[in-house]
Amino acid sequence: MSRRNRNRTISLKPGKSRAALTITHPNAAGIDIGSASHFVAVPADRDDEPIREFPSFTHDLNALADWLDACGVDTVAMESTGVYWIPLFELLESRGFTVLLVNARHVKNVSGRKSDVLDCQWLQQLMTYGLLRGAFRPSDEVCALRSLWRQRGMLLKTQGRHVQHMQKALTQMNIQLTNVISDIVGETGQKILRAIVAGERDGQVLAAMKNVRIRASEAEIAKSLQGNWRTEHLFALKQVLAMFDFIGLQLVECDREIEAQLQSLQVHDGEPAKGKKRSRPRNAPKFDLRTQLYRMCGVDLTRIDGIDVTTALAVISETGTDMSRFATVGHFTSWLGLCPGTRITGGKVMSGKTKRVTNRAAQALKLAASALRSSQSALGAYFRRMCARMDKPKAVTATAHKLARLIYTMLTSGEEYTDRGQDYYEERYRQRVLRNLAQRAEKMGMKLVINENPS
Repeated sequence: MSRRNRNRTISLKPGKSRAALTITHPNAAGIDIGSASHFVAVPADRDDEPIREFPSFTHDLNALADWLDACGVDTVAMESTGVYWIPLFELLESRGFTVLLVNARHVKNVSGRKSDVLDCQWLQQLMTYGLLRGAFRPSDEVCALRSLWRQRGMLLKTQGRHVQHMQKALTQMNIQLTNVISDIVGETGQKILRAIVAGERDGQVLAAMKNVRIRASEAEIAKSLQGNWRTEHLFALKQVLAMFDFIGLQLVECDREIEAQLQSLQVHDGEPAKGKKRSRPRNAPKFDLRTQLYRMCGVDLTRIDGIDVTTALAVISETGTDMSRFATVGHFTSWLGLCPGTRITGGKVMSGKTKRVTNRAAQALKLAASALRSSQSALGAYFRRMCARMDKPKAVTATAHKLARLIYTMLTSGEEYTDRGQDYYEERYRQRVLRNLAQRAEKMGMKLVINENPS
């Protein structure tokens, strides 16, 4: 380093000095969550033993809450992975404590040895100075709806694996039914599979069960049903069909619980206005989910192109309808992990990549954005323009970001979304491009002349 750089000093302008740290939560405690025990730290002047370890049994969790109450603690910060934090979080919240679940990436420990004792002390110190922010968690009623919807998603994934097992058993018997029928869990496929399990082996009899909408002929279906009919594979097919039916019963029961929970969350009356006729999503609940969501939200989120009832419920079950928990729409999209990143160094943007988060609401919005590729709506035109400007994954994220902003606006303003159509969007984009070109031409001392009747 040169002498000139070594002797240079940096002076801060008035108003640019860093404010001193102040204690904002003097009665804060820090908890490092574990599967078998939790380490808790309180201010050093509250107890002769300010750091204690409590087992994760319910009796010990109550003792932990009693000790925090005796120490005068009113705010608790906890760090955890997995779901070990949920019982203690719910217990402390029911006892009147302000509980914050902090992101482990935001609580990196100081350099040196790392232990559970040091972690809980570090959490307590950071919380005392107000340097931690809690993760978003909706109300208890919405959490119950979220758990039920996630349970339903798990059941659908399990049912999907059983469908794969059906296909595997058929392939091992060289039954090529999936080559002539696209869906073996549809009406025709299920009739044929259940007849096979019941003992029918005649291809002509099985082919006669096809629905009139099946394009393949009976001869083609009968030809695909010629196999070796090995006993062990027939047994596997029989069992996987029984498991498929059992999961179907579980889904019906889960749908009843979801409907009851949605009815308890209704705060509005009325029916949603009739919109564009859309087909029901295949795996959607059988009850009138659109009306239930309308009475919960006060607006019809399915009027947004690409958003169906399952996507709307996937988002609402994760976020709830109270958008006041997010200060601005930017905070909402940031929590979803859909807004551009802000890695800036030396005044130069190093990266605008979105942060990596596992958010079920964002995943649902990305699937909805991908479905807009052939839509003749304004959102469909926006998605195709994004695909022309950037690669498809980024275009999907950008469109999902736009969908999230529309949902936030509808829930906060209570106004319905109205699609102006693809032509309206294209004309607005054309006018914006012409205005920018005219401004650039004016800066260069030229004038843009538009030829309204090109030859």
